[in-house]
Amino acid sequence: MFTGLVDDVGLIEHVADTPAGRELRIASRYTDLTDGESIAVNGACLTVREHGVRADGQGWFTVAAITTTLGRTTIGDWVGGGQVNLERAMRLGDRLGGHLVLGHVDGLGHVLDTRDRGDAWLIDVELPTAMRPLLVDKGSITINGVSLTVNELLPTGAQLSIIEYTRRHTTLGLLAAGAAVHVEADVLAKHIERLLTPYLRATGAPSLAAALTELKV
Repeated sequence: MFTGLVDDVGLIEHVADTPAGRELRIASRYTDLTDGESIAVNGACLTVREHGVRADGQGWFTVAAITTTLGRTTIGDWVGGGQVNLERAMRLGDRLGGHLVLGHVDGLGHVLDTRDRGDAWLIDVELPTAMRPLLVDKGSITINGVSLTVNELLPTGAQLSIIEYTRRHTTLGLLAAGAAVHVEADVLAKHIERLLTPYLRATGAPSLAAALTELKV
């Protein structure tokens, strides 16, 4: 489990297709990783396979994405030289500065527009239809592993307002129109939808999204 507070931006040094899946070697500031540790890479929870420290003190680790993960994320498009948001799994007793993030990518969003507005940087993101009912104004959402607040609900997604600190300390500042991003909805909203689904189906609605569409919510 994670909090969505990115604490390092890693550099992809090498990408290769291996028997374990699509393997990535990532340089980071982490020098005390352990084998089998969970780490969120752009919001996708992956397992540390190997790790070490170079002579210059720079840490590195490898992770592998299997077919299922590749089909639900943008990892298959990543190449050497790219940057990724990193967060190690939280420990009991840690401050929960963001919100509870599982590291499970629910779908891919697409950036519609980015623009400066005073001291904030706005990002408009189009989201998968099934995910839109899980959002509320000022609620939580995770984009590429970053815990964010929905600034405004849009007809096809959400607007995000990025502060200067987040823009400097994550890869969100590199986003531009057309970019695909990993999206994880708030876990509480997903559980509520799951619990309500049988009752919605009993009334003829196949999903919460369909029910809300019918009600024009």
